[in-house]
Amino acid sequence: MHYLPFHHRYQHLASPKYFYIWSGRLLPWLASITAILMIVGLYWGLVVAPADYQQGDSYRIIFIHVPSAWMSLFIYVVMASAGAIALIWRVKVAEVIGSASAPLGASFTLLALITGSLWGKPMWGTWWVWDARLTSELILLFLYLGYMALQSAIEDPRQAARAAAILALVGVVDLPIIHYSVEWWNTLHQGPTVTKFDAPSIHWSMLIPLLIMATAFTTYYITLLLLRTRSELLERERNNGWVKQVLSSS
Repeated sequence: MHYLPFHHRYQHLASPKYFYIWSGRLLPWLASITAILMIVGLYWGLVVAPADYQQGDSYRIIFIHVPSAWMSLFIYVVMASAGAIALIWRVKVAEVIGSASAPLGASFTLLALITGSLWGKPMWGTWWVWDARLTSELILLFLYLGYMALQSAIEDPRQAARAAAILALVGVVDLPIIHYSVEWWNTLHQGPTVTKFDAPSIHWSMLIPLLIMATAFTTYYITLLLLRTRSELLERERNNGWVKQVLSSS
């Protein structure tokens, strides 16, 4: 029996046709899970969780701010990883995943900056400071915008994907700066509370809804990513036979 090499089998499973088929089967489940997690997480965080003994109810913005900040980093890792796969193995789906992730990552980054500003006003007395964490997060937003601008500036989709992938890989250097900025420099931004190695310095009554919201944001991103990727694949592959075959059978 003839066996394909591993990377050939991987490319086969990640082909536009098979990606479109299996992602369509996942979408209803992901959408349902996202809705349930969002409802539970928001109700627990905004209603059930107790008020903070120092910040009162104003701290509740963390249930949006912190997951948004986490997603801004996570999506960039996905985008850069997809770019590396596209550059090495020329996988078309990886190219599309990178381009589909960029607007979502930019949205989460902008949401993190806005909610952080709203949280910072009562805490620091100002909407914005050129803090190491805030500045490096702002740079991440510019990286997302630069990625999208570079893609739109090049007419050929595959050439645009390769150029944007290189930019994404170069920009990865900003991620450890964002993560460790509160430890490397003296900043106004509070230090890590959930990802500490010894124990999280946040009560479980606040930690559990925070983790639920982080999971909800993740499944929300994956749901939108699959939808955007499927749509772009149909546009790119509209002249291929599998598109007509799949659409006619649906």
